[in-house]
Amino acid sequence: MRKMNDVGTIPNDISVQNAINSIGENIIIADSQFNIRWMNSNASALLSEIAPLYQLGSSQDFIGKSMDFFHKNPEHQQRVMKNSSITHRSRITIQERFIADIVVTPIRKNSNELEGFVVMLMDVTTKAEEEKAKEKLIKALSIPILHVWKSTIALPLIGVYDTERADLLISSVLIECSSNRIEYVLIDFSGLSDLDHELRFHVQKLYDCLNLIGAKCILVGIKSTHAISLGAFDREIQTFSTTYAGLEAIIENQNG
Repeated sequence: MRKMNDVGTIPNDISVQNAINSIGENIIIADSQFNIRWMNSNASALLSEIAPLYQLGSSQDFIGKSMDFFHKNPEHQQRVMKNSSITHRSRITIQERFIADIVVTPIRKNSNELEGFVVMLMDVTTKAEEEKAKEKLIKALSIPILHVWKSTIALPLIGVYDTERADLLISSVLIECSSNRIEYVLIDFSGLSDLDHELRFHVQKLYDCLNLIGAKCILVGIKSTHAISLGAFDREIQTFSTTYAGLEAIIENQNG
């Protein structure tokens, strides 16, 4: 890729330092020997919070320190940075407390001689917040609720359902039904190879809860391997071999 030159002239009344300092990211400038020389106000506030983790008083104490200070394997980091002519990106963990995306860009003269580095710490969050966000995402993905028709949702059952996951499923479905006035819930078994006693119990519990709020539960995707377990249900629940058949019955009920 051909290197593009900068265009235009920075006005005399605008300080380059002030311009960099005004960018809403954590920006650190290091020299060619990896020593920290300057940081903008955002980075200063962040590093003042991080400083006690390194037995330092404030961000000022990082000035003059080598960037090796942050790395468990500084030789590898130096090798990557020295040999890089383009921006280097990675995700780092700081003292097992903070997680950030780090973007390191070499500063080079026209002769390609290395002058230093611009380091940006982006999307900084605590490790606890990161884990909480991941857990929330995993839970959301583990309970897929699909809107397949007016006042109708489908709930594909995938994987293993212990008590914790089943309770999360039931509460999520009930909230969805109450919030969006859902009338029908299609529970799809096609993704399950078998239906054990515990899952049967949870499905019956979901049926009872839906019945209390006026929503109807319909079982679809029924395989021959499910037949014996379904025969043990002590509830009168409509069942269909395919989702299409179940949805067709719902449409007929709504139009009738």
